[in-house]
Amino acid sequence: MDRRSFLKSSAIAGVAAGGLAAPAIASGHVQLTMVTSWGRGLAGVFDAAAKCAESINAMSGGSLVVDVKAAGELVGAFEVFDAVTSGQADMYHAADYYFVGQHPGYAFFTGVPFGMTATELNNWYYHGKGHDYHETLGEIFGLKSFLGGNTGTQAGGWFRKEINGPEDFDGLKFRMPGLGGEALGLLGASVQNIPGAEVYQALASGALDGTEWIGPWADEKAGFQEITKFYYTAGFHEPAAGLSLVTNREVFNGLSAEHQKMIEIAAGHANVWNLSQYLYNNGAALQRLQSEGVKVLKFPDSVWDAFGSASAELYAKYSEDDLFAEILADYQTTLRESSGWLTNSTGEFRAQRDRVIG
Repeated sequence: MDRRSFLKSSAIAGVAAGGLAAPAIASGHVQLTMVTSWGRGLAGVFDAAAKCAESINAMSGGSLVVDVKAAGELVGAFEVFDAVTSGQADMYHAADYYFVGQHPGYAFFTGVPFGMTATELNNWYYHGKGHDYHETLGEIFGLKSFLGGNTGTQAGGWFRKEINGPEDFDGLKFRMPGLGGEALGLLGASVQNIPGAEVYQALASGALDGTEWIGPWADEKAGFQEITKFYYTAGFHEPAAGLSLVTNREVFNGLSAEHQKMIEIAAGHANVWNLSQYLYNNGAALQRLQSEGVKVLKFPDSVWDAFGSASAELYAKYSEDDLFAEILADYQTTLRESSGWLTNSTGEFRAQRDRVIG
């Protein structure tokens, strides 16, 4: 039996064993419970989940109501996938790379090392095969998935000391989820995956030597500048960080066509709205951080080269899985095609614009 068949069989068995709770229906109104990986009010990411629910509720006129639960209110931040596949909850909002343990292919729908920017990800997802692959994974696990947010290019992170070479990662206690974290582990880092709402305390207590989170605006809101002043603004791990709105597939199929379309439209709107939210706020936030003494840094080329080598090793490992290898090949083909045009159009224009107008 191949891996895809094994996973599908396992997922179906898990649902059968756990039972599937039907969504609440009263007086013709359907209520869906959305669990999230985000602490309530967590800047940007919880906003995206709330925006999805707000749009669905408004479009339905109250005939479909989504009740949003923050991390820990019903299940833990990293338990949302299992909660929805088992029927404990109807839908989740999260970063799908939290679930590479279920299948490594989920990483592509958040961010992968040296991967796509937000524009490139949207190109692949909406006009290439990206959404089709999200569907393929969803069919295995009994899920219906849509991109439902994007935090943009992620910062390289906060450190207690400057990083002068790859050797500085050896033994470093660092928070980084997904394949990026696994690649960092190949450089000797002690990588930890901690929910966003718990990162500040872990950094403040010394349980972490450093962390990545999102970017200047969300990082400032989290307060990391109160603990350390070394901030690397470009990282290799998530050139775009897609967020997903995911519904239990049986629940989704039981909805009317109108309600299904509302979920799809709400996710697409949140995807654009959330990216703009981050990009609008990041510039001013970075200026404020610098005014508070934060030292904005760039990794040296030797570190970027080490990131690249570790990422290549990781891709080779996961490509032993046929589905992962298939997604990777298509993803990288689209990346090269999109990048070729964007570099020669947007990239050149921005360089000249900045030169001319300063």
